Amino acid sequence: MISDKADEILEKLWNLIIEKKQNSVKANVLGITANSSEIQELLKAKMINISTDEVKLTKDGTIEAQDIIRRHRLAERLLTDVLDVKGELIHESACQFEHILHKGIAENICRLLGHPKVCPHGNLIPQGKCCVEGTKGKKDMRVISPLSNLNVNEKGKIAYIQANDQSKLQKMMAMGVLPGMEISLLQNFPSYLFKVGNSQFAVDETIANEIFVRIEK
Repeated sequence: MISDKADEILEKLWNLIIEKKQNSVKANVLGITANSSEIQELLKAKMINISTDEVKLTKDGTIEAQDIIRRHRLAERLLTDVLDVKGELIHESACQFEHILHKGIAENICRLLGHPKVCPHGNLIPQGKCCVEGTKGKKDMRVISPLSNLNVNEKGKIAYIQANDQSKLQKMMAMGVLPGMEISLLQNFPSYLFKVGNSQFAVDETIANEIFVRIEK
C-alpha cells in the first residue's frame, strides 16, 4: 500500500498522461524532484519508470492510478448528490475521502449512485466491476439512479442531468427536466414515459440514461 502523497502523484500522472494523452511527464511538472521520496516510493512499487526526469506510468501504475481517480470522482458525486456539499469543498473533501475508500466500499457507493459516468465537473468516472455486473445478486441500495433504471411508478426528484450534447440538454430543459423537479416513471416500453410537473413526455433510452433521479423511499 502506498502513501497518500504517492497516491496524489499517480492521480496527477493519470490526468496528464492518460487523459491529456502525453507519453510522459517531467518530474518538475508534478511539483516534485526526480529523487523525491514519493518518486522513490512509486519506483520501488514498480508503478512508474523514470528516465532523465521523464516519468511514465507502468501497467501496474496505470491500474492503481485509474482506481484512485475512480474513488475520487465517486467521492465527488457522493458529496454533491447525497451530502449536498458545494463549491471548493467538493474537491477538497473528495481528496481526503478517496484515501479511505477501498474497492468494496467504492463499489457500494457506485451502486448507491446508480453507476454514474461523470463527476460533477464533467470528467469521466472509470468503470468498475460493479458497472459491468450491474445489480445482479445485490440488494437494491440505490439512492440515485438513471431514469431508465427506475421501476414503473417509481418516483423521486431529479438530482442532475448528464447530457454533454447541448441540443439534448436544451430539449430536456424545455420539458422542464431540471434538478430538483419531481419526476415519476409511468412506463418503460416501447419508450420511457415519465411525468414531470403536470406534463408527460416520452423519450428514448439514450435520454432516459442521462436523467439521474434521487429516488423517493
